[in-house]
Amino acid sequence: MSITKLLVAVALAASVAGCVQSDGSRALAGAAAGAIIADATDNNALTGAAIGGLAGATCDDLNVPGCRNGY
Repeated sequence: MSITKLLVAVALAASVAGCVQSDGSRALAGAAAGAIIADATDNNALTGAAIGGLAGATCDDLNVPGCRNGY
């Protein structure tokens, strides 16, 4: 997987994951987005899900704009 595709996948997964309000929900949304993006770019969907889930779960801790807890 090229680094550009990886960075785009992580950015897209984090942006989708920012739409929900808890770490668990963001992790699931990020994993789903990561798997879909990886599959669409002919990469390993499991790896994409792992990267997307990690990005979704940690986006609020990393102060990504638009990603915050609802409590």
